[in-house]
Amino acid sequence: MYRFISSAFCALFVGLICSTVASASDTVAGKALYDTKSCMACHNTGLSGAPKLGDKKAWAPRIAQGNDLLLSHAINGFSGGAGTMPAKGDDATLTDAQIGDIVAYMVEKGK
Repeated sequence: MYRFISSAFCALFVGLICSTVASASDTVAGKALYDTKSCMACHNTGLSGAPKLGDKKAWAPRIAQGNDLLLSHAINGFSGGAGTMPAKGDDATLTDAQIGDIVAYMVEKGK
């Protein structure tokens, strides 16, 4: 029984470390993409109602809606009272995973 519990804790610990590393690499990749793709055009200036990178007040209600919805809006596009988000930031070359990395980076900066 002790061996089972010990193995379970070890697996949990390794899983937590791996998920932390994956999150960190997602935001690092997201920053690189943010800096080189079309994201900056709107999210540095607030163009079309885009929440500015690092603007905690503007990001708070968006973050509160959950990452799945943020990711869906970033991938598929969104038009609402606060502004417009073109699908994939108007860059069809970006993959959904890359959009996820960018969103993770922007959410980190908005907290």
